[in-house]
Amino acid sequence: MLLGIDVGTTCVKAAIFSPDGVIKSEASEEYGIDQPRPGWAEQDGERVFTLMCEVIRRAAAQHGQAVKALSLSVQGDAVTAVDGHMRPLLPFQLGMDYRCSPQAEAYAEEFGALPLFQKTGMRPHPINTLCKIRWITENRQDVARSATRYMTYSDFLLCRLGAREPVIDLTMASRTMALPLNTSDWDGELLRAAGIGPDQLSRPVPSGTAVGELTGELANELGLPRGVLLVAGGHDQALAALGAGLSAPGLALDSHGTAEVISTVLNSPQTGSGMFQGFFPCYAHAVPGRFLTFSLNHTAGILLKWYTEGFCAADEAPAHRANESLYGYVLSHSADVPSSVLVLPYFAGKGTPDCDLNAKGLIAGLTLSTTRHTIARGIIEALAFDMRENLEALAGMGIPVAELRCVGGGARSPVGLQIKADVTGLPVHTLRVREAACFGAAMLAGVAVNGWSTLEEAASLVRLDRTYLPNPNAHEYYTKRYEAYRALYRVNRELLAQI
Repeated sequence: MLLGIDVGTTCVKAAIFSPDGVIKSEASEEYGIDQPRPGWAEQDGERVFTLMCEVIRRAAAQHGQAVKALSLSVQGDAVTAVDGHMRPLLPFQLGMDYRCSPQAEAYAEEFGALPLFQKTGMRPHPINTLCKIRWITENRQDVARSATRYMTYSDFLLCRLGAREPVIDLTMASRTMALPLNTSDWDGELLRAAGIGPDQLSRPVPSGTAVGELTGELANELGLPRGVLLVAGGHDQALAALGAGLSAPGLALDSHGTAEVISTVLNSPQTGSGMFQGFFPCYAHAVPGRFLTFSLNHTAGILLKWYTEGFCAADEAPAHRANESLYGYVLSHSADVPSSVLVLPYFAGKGTPDCDLNAKGLIAGLTLSTTRHTIARGIIEALAFDMRENLEALAGMGIPVAELRCVGGGARSPVGLQIKADVTGLPVHTLRVREAACFGAAMLAGVAVNGWSTLEEAASLVRLDRTYLPNPNAHEYYTKRYEAYRALYRVNRELLAQI
């Protein structure tokens, strides 16, 4: 059997898969994000490692002794400095941490934003790992003097599990803005601008590379056999795409978790002006020779969590009696007609294709008849409008999408899935294995131990579950609402930036 682990922004999951791609056992644990200052977003890396070990232990309680290999899917762009014992010297700066905006601007001035994007597939932006490292070397020189190297969750967790040397998979390495496309060597000039050398980063290796074995002591602690093979994994969006069967262009994955990401596969690097202006990245896919791009909305599940927990307390008791989650209960009790309010879901800035860090959230159309459930449905519609905006931007660059496959928390909501189909006009599918990132990690582990000959063979195990087809009348109505949604942002953009 194979163990796939998904270390997300606010939750870690572990699932054990049989060779036919069926989950035999799984476990998960949530954790939070620390925001000590405006624009900062941090996590305690040691705590994340401890919780990861705990969910592995729980998942391994029944089938752990049959596990032959494991691999990791990890959240993107988070980074920390570590000492010689691989202990973090700082909390991990998460992708949504924007304290390094000045460093991103400095890279743009020194190297040019477009040339950097054409070289690395990543334009200078505070989400990028290299900008975060530069912030550390420029603002925490005490830490920089003690730091042996700088690590993402990908290489940090592999090392703590027993990797032979510090290695980072290519999907994560190519997201740092320090690795030129179609190479596996760090760019020395870009590193020098950050105040580090290549020896302070882990060695890039392809996803699926065997990098060592689980340490004996840790294997005993986790309930796994000695000799479990450690396999380099990948960025969570790349592995979720793999676990959803996206190994070639034409499909898109809607990963609806803390953030919402729409990923699609490219046959070759695309770094034209449209990609650049839309802030769409281009980086290595876990499938050899393929590349990936995605749209990003920072506030999806986290916006629903903020709203339902803050404003829907009256639903907690009936949700408990119905044995439903608070989110599911609120959405299932929202009216089955479109919301009378329009929401701008930019509560942490606007992602692609505008990347407006000054954008704010907005709820328009409130009246005395507006209910909390009306607003909840309005939030779901707004997230679907954001999705449509990004799909149209991709189609305009010659990257059309014919259907969507949905995973994450959003895949559990029939109301939300039908709204997405009606707004986009595309079929929306759920998957039998909804933990797609864990499944993608398990696929890499399986190929490494010759369980499958290729990743394409492993991806053939992906099965669709339920399909939501767009209602033509609803799509026509939502098209008008979508235009109003876009106009609402355009009209209020400057005002919201001042608030």
